[in-house]
Amino acid sequence: MAVFTEGTPCWVEAQLPDLEAGKRFYGELFGWTFDPDRDEALSDGKRVAGLVPKRDGRMPTTWTVYLATENAGTLAARIKAAGGQMIMEPYPVGPFGVLALAADPGGAVFGLRQAGDDEGFEKTMLPGSFCWMEVYTREPDAVDTFYASVFGYLGRQVDADEEGREGGFDYRVWSPPGSRPGDDTAFGGRAVLTDAFPAEMPGHVLLYFAVADCDAACATAVDLGGRITNPPFDTPHGRIAVLHDNQGARFAVLAEPSDGPSDGPAAESSTESPPESSTESVGDEPAESAERATSASDDMH
Repeated sequence: MAVFTEGTPCWVEAQLPDLEAGKRFYGELFGWTFDPDRDEALSDGKRVAGLVPKRDGRMPTTWTVYLATENAGTLAARIKAAGGQMIMEPYPVGPFGVLALAADPGGAVFGLRQAGDDEGFEKTMLPGSFCWMEVYTREPDAVDTFYASVFGYLGRQVDADEEGREGGFDYRVWSPPGSRPGDDTAFGGRAVLTDAFPAEMPGHVLLYFAVADCDAACATAVDLGGRITNPPFDTPHGRIAVLHDNQGARFAVLAEPSDGPSDGPAAESSTESPPESSTESVGDEPAESAERATSASDDMH
């Protein structure tokens, strides 16, 4: 059973208004099958994600990343002391361990998972599984300090020239504590919501799933009722697109270069562009946090 370093992604979960429609969408898109006894998706028989019913239709339809912890209560106290907030304090979920929901100082929502009878992911970085996370924020300095102090993330500022970006490009790659910062240890990054985005767009987390063919995945998603937010484009780390599923949950897909992985596990570049309209939801508004927490408590396994 895998053991995850404190603060690193160990699980992802989508809350969906129509669970069966979600299973059909992701089953076709990623080849997932589903555990009949648990709300879990499997790839090659290995746990890769959770799909759970959303009982309150007013809540956002979204993917949530869960970060590993040995003690959710202790970590919750550190989050509050560092300027974050607990949307849902740690609570037991039987054999699944202890879960919680929190938000960083920029409003991006993430989960905590203290392992129960399993640690979380059994497969990552391969087609059909999680491969990267990005925190989008308007408060990069506060958010960088928060994740460094709470989780001990070791950051590396990306060089704009190496990425073919303009000089003002601001992106930070995170490696877990105890490791040497670099592409071989990175698991996610921090991007900035610039003035090009609607002012009401909150901080949020974008999750990536690995696929064998980015363009084919986009075509399949559209055929299944999803839509493309950012069409496929090439980066030094692979071909990327940002999508919505058939119920509105946003996520990204990444196909590694044909000659295999380049410098890191996923794209070290900000991939999101302004949405098609300023009313499009990409994350949780701060005012919705408490309501979402109530819904999450009901929906968790």
